[in-house]
Amino acid sequence: MFDNLSNRLDGIVRRLRGKGRLTEADVDEIMKEIRSALLEADVNVTVVRSVCNRIREHAIGATRSQALDPGQQVVKAVNDELTRILGGETLAIKYASKPPTVILMAGLQGSGKTTATGKLALWFKSQGRQPLLVGADLQRPAAVEQLRTLGGQVGVPVYSDPEDPVLTAFQGVEEAKRLGRDVVIVDTAGRLSIDAEMMEQVRLISGAVSPDYTFLVIDAMTGQDAVQTADAFHRTLQIDGVILSKLDGDARGGAALSVKEVIGRPIAFASTGEKLEAFEQFHPDRMAGRILGMGDMMTLIEQAENAFEADQAEQAAVRLMEGEFTLDDFLEQMQALKKMGPLSGILGMMPGMPKEMKNAKIGDDDLKPIEAIIRSMTAEERARPQIISGSRRGRIAKGAGREPGEVSRLVKQFGEMQKMMKKMGMGGGKKGKRGGFPGLGGLRGTPDMSELEQMMGGQGGMPGLPR
Repeated sequence: MFDNLSNRLDGIVRRLRGKGRLTEADVDEIMKEIRSALLEADVNVTVVRSVCNRIREHAIGATRSQALDPGQQVVKAVNDELTRILGGETLAIKYASKPPTVILMAGLQGSGKTTATGKLALWFKSQGRQPLLVGADLQRPAAVEQLRTLGGQVGVPVYSDPEDPVLTAFQGVEEAKRLGRDVVIVDTAGRLSIDAEMMEQVRLISGAVSPDYTFLVIDAMTGQDAVQTADAFHRTLQIDGVILSKLDGDARGGAALSVKEVIGRPIAFASTGEKLEAFEQFHPDRMAGRILGMGDMMTLIEQAENAFEADQAEQAAVRLMEGEFTLDDFLEQMQALKKMGPLSGILGMMPGMPKEMKNAKIGDDDLKPIEAIIRSMTAEERARPQIISGSRRGRIAKGAGREPGEVSRLVKQFGEMQKMMKKMGMGGGKKGKRGGFPGLGGLRGTPDMSELEQMMGGQGGMPGLPR
């Protein structure tokens, strides 16, 4: 996501860092590039104009103040502006004092609304809530059946009645009260385009259920059309927040960077993949950091905390710091790593990661050779890889269907990673700390980038992966 804009801004940021002095001519050149980058990202023209004016004001101020590092001040101004237009602060969900909390989902047909409804239900479950899904989309054939399937997958009950969508929505809230469910998510009908009938129906449903939050689901890949859709819905429904679907497929990001400025409502959640778990609360400051290549360690830590068993992570961290971390531990951590999503996405959240690694499409298939090699080793070899001799290497390679050189490289890089992680005291020195695979807890500060590169296998790599 935001790949094109990130690449363009990354180049600008790199040139600014370390610049001892900026002239107004430098600022003019920088602003021309920033404006071009935003327009290429399909950001609304009015938004581009106002954003660039504010960044320019900060930049000119930096040149005149004789600041020690005006280049860094401009980078900060760009980061602040990206954070602001992405929403400023994360939307904090406040639950109704008298349950249930009612969520109304709206959006055009094909925007991913029903799928987002299922994902949102799973998110509420992860927050310790007990949601109920209501299928009030009686317009699209099989919409209710799709919702029932999603409900079954996330373990959430679904209520629907084939007679009338407004009555269904109202009765769904009553059913939630009867069952003691504390969150109700109402899925409404969409159309291929905005029309009066759809808007009237969703308005009546809203009146019947009095939602605490009305979320509009828009397809991030539709660019400026998504912003126009948001504006039209907002005039009818008073949208509380936007859910961006298919954000992982949007290399430009114009919708995300325009919607808050245009309708004055924040992005609440973003769908970042096909899996039901690929759904997260939207944090403007973290996303701005990702776009500028500064990483997003907080999201990475949170994903790790969800993916890794706390007890297993703690035990592995203790073994790691005592120099006893084995290839068995490494294999176990790799299995949990898969739960966090594509490896390229994880690397993209790490600060200082080279652009080539962030843009590389690294998935589960890239981890399979490493797994095959480790599984071809004996228990003793996994515990003490230093005993792997030439004959053992040949046997392991043959069993894994790989080349002996790949076995050597994995063993060597694993040894280097072991030393580096132990040296850095990965895990923050707190044995009971929950934080995913050993090391994420210790990355809450600002690590040395050269050490991070070495830890990942050198030049942004990872043991066993092509660099």
